[in-house]
Amino acid sequence: MIRKYRSILARDEVFESAPVPHVEREALFDAFCATAEWVTPYFLWRPNLPDEDDNHLLELAATGRASWVVTWNVRDLKRGELAFPDLQIADPIEYLAAVDREGV
Repeated sequence: MIRKYRSILARDEVFESAPVPHVEREALFDAFCATAEWVTPYFLWRPNLPDEDDNHLLELAATGRASWVVTWNVRDLKRGELAFPDLQIADPIEYLAAVDREGV
C-alpha cells in the first residue's frame, strides 16, 4: 500500500494545482507514516465495492475502529454490500466542514 502512495506522490501532474516539490511530498508522507497507527486486518469482510482494489480501505478502517474514511472516492466507497454503520465516509471538504461544525 505504501508503494502505491509513493508512486502517486511521484506524479507531478497530480499536484499541478498544488505545486509542492516531490521532496516535500515525500517528507510529509514519511511524517504521516511515522505517526500512523498501523493495524493488521484479522478478517476479510469483503464489502464488495465496485472496485475490488478499494475493499481493503473499509477493511482497514473497520479493523482500526476508524470513525472516518476521507477520500475523493466517496461514491464508490458508499456502494458496498456490507455496511459499517459507525464509519463515516466523506470527501475532504465534507470532513473539514464536520470538524468545524462538530469538533470531530
